[in-house]
Amino acid sequence: MMPVKRLSLTDFRTVVRRGCREKTLKKALAKDEIMKKWSDSAWAKKLKAKATRENMTDFERFKLMVARKKRSQAVKKVLKTKK
Repeated sequence: MMPVKRLSLTDFRTVVRRGCREKTLKKALAKDEIMKKWSDSAWAKKLKAKATRENMTDFERFKLMVARKKRSQAVKKVLKTKK
């Protein structure tokens, strides 16, 4: 069971009877490819990126910072040369 306050509506929908069993629900979700559609959505990608960032080690965060700095410098260099 899940509290209603924690639920969020999405555009994905499948047809099941009220009070259906978990097995029936899983079968309906698989048939309509709801989980595939969900994983392709921007919302799911954002949640996955957030989880990835939370699980990064200190060294991975450092490498990310260095990569961002290099990308920023490259963008500034290109923009400066176009003027």
